[in-house]
Amino acid sequence: MIEIFRRIHSPLLAVLIFALFGGTGCSRPADTIRIAVAGPMTGDQSKQGNDLKNGVELAVAKWNETSGLLGKKVELLVGDDQHDPKQAVAIANKFVNSGVVGVVGHWNSSASIPASEVYHRADIPMITPASTNPRVTDRGYSNVFRVCGRDDQQGKVAAEFVAAQLKAKRVAVLHDKTTYGQGLADEFKKALGNRAEVVYYSGIIQGDKDFRGVLTTVVSKKPDVYFFGGIYPEGGLLVKQAKEVGLNVPMVSGDGVIDQVFVQIAGEAADGTYLTFSPDTTKLPAAQEVLKQYRARYGEPGPYSFYAYDAAQVLLNAVQKAGTTDGFGINQAIRTTSYDGITGRLQFDSKGDLLTTQYVVWITKNGQFEEFWKPSGR
Repeated sequence: MIEIFRRIHSPLLAVLIFALFGGTGCSRPADTIRIAVAGPMTGDQSKQGNDLKNGVELAVAKWNETSGLLGKKVELLVGDDQHDPKQAVAIANKFVNSGVVGVVGHWNSSASIPASEVYHRADIPMITPASTNPRVTDRGYSNVFRVCGRDDQQGKVAAEFVAAQLKAKRVAVLHDKTTYGQGLADEFKKALGNRAEVVYYSGIIQGDKDFRGVLTTVVSKKPDVYFFGGIYPEGGLLVKQAKEVGLNVPMVSGDGVIDQVFVQIAGEAADGTYLTFSPDTTKLPAAQEVLKQYRARYGEPGPYSFYAYDAAQVLLNAVQKAGTTDGFGINQAIRTTSYDGITGRLQFDSKGDLLTTQYVVWITKNGQFEEFWKPSGR
């Protein structure tokens, strides 16, 4: 029976067959339209998952407070993938069997890529607010989109900053061996080219707590800077333990580290860390009303809260424009229209990537993140 579901291409047909075989627990009320959000809702990266959930939840509430969607109430399903690829696939299958018309998520590229295979077979649109690995969209799936940039873009900006601004000649590169972390490290290394010597390149284990051994080896290579591809739990420990072993050079990392939890873990050692991310969305005029509403409900937004909000708005507006819950119609509406979101103009190319993205470099200073540098001509 399970194998039958995995081969079904229409989510509505899947729900019908599931109901016929007694699966009433997944049936959808006729007066609702279901969408879903997925990410690491529990565990060491739960801050990011809940940021996504809050952003989508706020967007859904705004639709339900007015006329709903196609005259129906929008119901939000939440999936906890625990940043685990296998769990992400299980969540994706659950969403398909529950009759969702679209998914906002996942947060980690290592979760988005395998989950998107499930959504692709069911022709259900998936819009990730945060998965930056190029392979998310490079496979050419017509139902997969993202409202963030790509690692080949932010890796290039990080490399330009390290070479031209920090003027580093010797660079160490670390990563957490995940799809995102190693992918970003490789893009950084490739973009760096011969502008600096990579004196050390190695992976650490995500979830480990003691990196002093590898950091001691990095010290012996005498780098001017070290780059880390990974997420804030390991990033915070790295900068803290780097100081302890005498590695007194700055760390440069990406969007996976720019979160207040990183500062909480690293303490004072966080200061002077450079991170690539988009410009500050909370300062954009279009974001001010949503920012006020978000703060009233949840407190301060996380780095990807507004991207999740915009991803949900893209999905819901596409359903409204298509006038249908059919996946093909929704995907076409997403691909052929633009949406002025609170993070900027959202319009997609043939791959499902944004036509316009921007990365800048932030610095951690006095426990806060500040925009520090942007590439020339941007």
